[in-house]
This record gives sequence, C-alpha cells and structure tokens, in this order.
Amino acid sequence: MSEGPRKPKYSATRRLHLKTKLLKKAASMLVAEVEEKKRERERALSESCTPLKLSGLSVQELQDLCKELHQKIDVVDEARYDLEVKIVKNEKEIQTLSQKIFELKGAKRPNLKRVKKSADALLTDTSKLMKADFKVNLKTVKKEEEKKEEVTDWRKNVEAMSGMEGRKKLFDANQ
Repeated sequence: MSEGPRKPKYSATRRLHLKTKLLKKAASMLVAEVEEKKRERERALSESCTPLKLSGLSVQELQDLCKELHQKIDVVDEARYDLEVKIVKNEKEIQTLSQKIFELKGAKRPNLKRVKKSADALLTDTSKLMKADFKVNLKTVKKEEEKKEEVTDWRKNVEAMSGMEGRKKLFDANQ
C-alpha cells in the first residue's frame, strides 16, 4: 500500500466529461428501451386481439359474438385478479423478510456520504435563510448574574466586623 494521498488517474475535467458522456448514452438507451417496449406491446396486442369483422353478421351472430367476448373478458379478469393477489402476497412476504434481515443485522446506521453543495444551491436554500432571519429577530435576554459573596481572607473580615460598626454593616448589607 502506498502512503499519503492517492492521486486520481483522471483529472476532474476528464471525469466530468466522461460522466456527461455516460449520462447521454444512458438517456439514449432509455429512450430506445421505451420505444422497444411500445413496439412489443403493440405486437402482443395485435396478436391476441384480432380486429372484429362485424359487417354482414345477423343479430343472432352478433349476440353470440358478444357472449363469447364477455366470457373471454371474465377469464382475463379472473387471471388479473389472481395475479394481483399473488403480487400483494409476495410484497408482504418480501417486506417481512427484509424486516427480519434488518432485525438480525441489528440497528446499524448506514454510512453517510458527504454531499457537496455549490454556492448557488446554498443561496437558493430558503429554509436556512428563514432560520437565520428567525434567529436575528429574537429578543436577547440578559440574565442577571447572582451576586456571589467574594471569598476574602477571614482575618480581615473579623477585624472589619468587630464591634458595633461591623454589626451595622451586616444589618445594612441584608437590607
């Protein structure tokens, strides 16, 4: 292991350039994936749902067609309901298992990462400004310090308090 701070392999501008290129590529791949999903959905729908030919059918044939479509709808609806129930059951199971894992690990806090804020982000953060304004507008209350008796040499105190003059000073100090 080397000692001292490690120098990065790439400069900050190079890393920023690479990061922006990666983000652009990821965005283009995401758009392509969305388009592919749309095409796949349309293809699946065209295969499963053929267009209906209603022209030239009698009233009885139209009624039979409606009954047949109604039965297909019921079958699909039952399958959808079954899948929803399975999904809810699996989500609950996942939640309980993750809670058990958390309890087994203990209540450890995750390592926090430092987040750098730019000067613009700090200026736009109004909550901090509001807090600062709130603190400025508060009244300041000065606490009166309790008068503490000064600890002096007891010999000087005895000489000063001897006789009637000392008692008069004690009487005046208490009032």
